[in-house]
Amino acid sequence: MRVYRREADQTVSETAVFSPFLLLAEPDLLAGLKGESEVTPLDGPGGFRWLARFPDWSEALRARDHCRAACGGGAGSPDARYRFFNDAVHQYLLLTGRTCFLGLPFGALRRLALDIEVLTAEGFEFPNAARPSDRVIAISLADSSGFRAVLRGDRLDEPGLITECCRLVRERDPDVIEGHNIFRFDLEYLEARARRHGVPLAWGRGGETLRGFPARLQIAERTIGYRRYQISGRHIVDTWILAQLYDVGARDLPSFGLKDIARRLGMAAPDRTYVDAADIPRLYARDPERLMRYALDDAVETLAISNLLSPPYFAQAQLLPYDYQSAGLRGNATKIDALLLREYLRQRRAIPAPAAASPIAGGHTAILQQGVARPVLHVDVTSLYPSIMLAKAIAPAADSLGAFSRLLRDLRDFRVSAKQLMQAAPTEAERLHLGALQQTFKILINSFYGYLGFAPGHWNDFQAANSVTAEGRVVVTALVERLTALGATVVEIDTDGVYFVPPGDVSDPAAEARLLAALTAELPAGIQVEQDGRYMAMFSYKMKNYALLDARGRLTIRGSALRSRGLEMFQRLIMEELFGRLLSGRRDDIAPMIARWIADFAGHRVPVRLFMKTETLHDSLELYREQRAAGLRNPSACYELALRAARPYQPGDQVSHYVTGRGKTVAVSDCAKLAIEWDPSAPDENTEYYQAKVEELWTRFRPFVELDALRPYVEEPDVDPEAPRQLTLF
Repeated sequence: MRVYRREADQTVSETAVFSPFLLLAEPDLLAGLKGESEVTPLDGPGGFRWLARFPDWSEALRARDHCRAACGGGAGSPDARYRFFNDAVHQYLLLTGRTCFLGLPFGALRRLALDIEVLTAEGFEFPNAARPSDRVIAISLADSSGFRAVLRGDRLDEPGLITECCRLVRERDPDVIEGHNIFRFDLEYLEARARRHGVPLAWGRGGETLRGFPARLQIAERTIGYRRYQISGRHIVDTWILAQLYDVGARDLPSFGLKDIARRLGMAAPDRTYVDAADIPRLYARDPERLMRYALDDAVETLAISNLLSPPYFAQAQLLPYDYQSAGLRGNATKIDALLLREYLRQRRAIPAPAAASPIAGGHTAILQQGVARPVLHVDVTSLYPSIMLAKAIAPAADSLGAFSRLLRDLRDFRVSAKQLMQAAPTEAERLHLGALQQTFKILINSFYGYLGFAPGHWNDFQAANSVTAEGRVVVTALVERLTALGATVVEIDTDGVYFVPPGDVSDPAAEARLLAALTAELPAGIQVEQDGRYMAMFSYKMKNYALLDARGRLTIRGSALRSRGLEMFQRLIMEELFGRLLSGRRDDIAPMIARWIADFAGHRVPVRLFMKTETLHDSLELYREQRAAGLRNPSACYELALRAARPYQPGDQVSHYVTGRGKTVAVSDCAKLAIEWDPSAPDENTEYYQAKVEELWTRFRPFVELDALRPYVEEPDVDPEAPRQLTLF
């Protein structure tokens, strides 16, 4: 194994001994395998009681294939009698106990941000590296030492740009290459264009080329497909992914676009250059200086965002048996399994086989009030499930070493310490840094409960998971009962927290402290309540669907019913305007706002970018045509438009379209038109169709505007947007 380390200001390397391994249920699985191996027994109970080690990686792969043939299934199969970990670095760290960057402060990390700008062929909205007419026109680089550079396509041809980029990467010698959406765009695009020109992306510390493979990442309810890249001796960090991980806990980012994130986190420079993506071809031809400033600002901004969001995963890399890059890409349950596995291997203890899955009862969630509440506090039980597991000594039955509870306690103490430091931080930058750190570790320790129900987890325990949720329901129910007894109005309960209108005035910190103390006094020992948010107003719509207005006037909208990706931009803007006015007490302004949108559509004053939809072509047009002919799929507007277009569309291309024609109810696939064909001087969008969407939003939210107060929640069926509606406003 080639290991790089920092000595003073120099990076040196060493070749370390590495013996790859397999875990075996019985040693006979290797019977008949030719080659060297060393099989040793592991102590204690467990399904995998033998450790087989091999002289090199190729021998380990041969043994894996031999076991697969003997067992008739892969190493990840629930009933497999062997385990093999495909990541060689992970194996090395598991067996040696070493971790990445241990002892190195984050500020000493050499980080290089990279961003590319590309030219899209005329007639297409989005770039595609497979099109010969598309090309890279700028590569901007910014590193943590202050180095800045823009490689310009108006001075170098595309092969020259890529070649010079490779030279600068080797010259700057970064530990980490960072980018915003770098996996799904920049590297994928560069890889394709470099292959076209025969330019090797030799970015590795030993001259190795960039390597990529398909991968998937689960973030909350979203599954993200992407191409994961590796660079020997370096790590890759994607701030687009880090922003989504951050938002799982914070839930305050308006979008995951670079500019929106930078503005929300206070990272946008006052003189930052902004450019509309559609204007890039014109700028490249007529004002390349502005375009190059924009490209460099993208890289500098990425570096700043990473400076805030990366440290928690840097800290995890110093703890976990995964490299730094993997710390931001692996799921939390997988990380917990790896921590336990390392400890068991260190003590040469047998590894249990995962238990068979069984149902787990959920936590206590409910919506009690619907409408507008003022003011609102959010309190939650500090790390509810981890606290219950520690207080009640709930742990996996298969954990004979007691490692699960020790890890949980240490990580919880680390998180609590980080949160206390955050609250006392002297500067906003330190507060944001410590806030991101404690939030990330909060999610990690809360995942210890999820790990109990993690099907591939070697120490999973579904019975223990049920015990935790049962105790959690008892705690949250007691919290709600106590709040009600104190005169509070509970709005919503969400597993470990409660939104409520407080009794009387608790704006005074001392009054709030007394309220929290009164709540904690009724809870079991070891369970603490903390104030997690204070809001001027809350709009409660459905379970886990609400809007919050804080003291600074910032609006936060949560829930799939209010933030659906299927909504056009104008629908999201209407809801933001409506909720903002409703929560700030300006409900009389809402009906005129709705009327304005109706009139703007009637007068063709809404720009196409607000009512178009953008979809990605995941399949080839030939496959779509075959499946349609066979009746295997419904007509799709984006595919029908691509089929009718004079220009060739390919998988990965995005198609933006809008609806033409007349009438509220039209077949979108028949009436769709490419957004780039919309002519503001002769607009042809279906005004009735889009006005009906405005009216549907008004129908949904009008009762709350007219009432502007809380009412007991009653489950109601979703409004059918096609049903006849009676409108009196217009």
